[in-house]
Amino acid sequence: MIALVDYQVGNTGNVRRAFERLGEKVCLLHSSDELGDRVSVAVLPGVGAFGPASERLAVSGWREALRSWARSGRPLLGICLGMQLLCERGLEDGEYEGLGLIPGTVLPLAASKIPHMGWNTVEWTRQPPSFSPSSPDGSFFYFVHSFALPEGECTTGRTTLEGEVFSSMVLKGSVAGFQFHPERSGPEGVALLGETVRFLRKEGAPR
Repeated sequence: MIALVDYQVGNTGNVRRAFERLGEKVCLLHSSDELGDRVSVAVLPGVGAFGPASERLAVSGWREALRSWARSGRPLLGICLGMQLLCERGLEDGEYEGLGLIPGTVLPLAASKIPHMGWNTVEWTRQPPSFSPSSPDGSFFYFVHSFALPEGECTTGRTTLEGEVFSSMVLKGSVAGFQFHPERSGPEGVALLGETVRFLRKEGAPR
């Protein structure tokens, strides 16, 4: 079962409907105590600012629960702000702690028009080689963000905005993240969501 983490930061409705279109069973978790054996993939969505979201994860108990979940090899997927929270820290209106599952710091975009909102292309890095999305290089996905993770060792997809390259997808073991919104990116986005979940289940520790 897909479990959406409801930490009161972001809209879970579109994400839930995208998974249901893929034929997945989806549940909404309101407490970290609910993260258990019935869950095959935990999904961390998010809309808004890094700092308040990070603090919300901490006070609700989700920060340690998700760290423990992922470090035991269980699949975890972050979307938009959720992907940023997978990283070590974010510098939005101060410096805030992330989950520390993906190396790097989330930084402000240097583009002339912020937020970066709308459709942009993704180029696949072919890392890791075992992940082969069906979407070709140059496929368009929908973005809404003002901060991003620079390209690094876990970058699976990269996007260029006014000459600045950032990570639009990251993947490390059974942890993955999208900076864009696959659930708002039409059939291609939903297909990528399904491919990623299948990959994470394969990479994840057996239950």
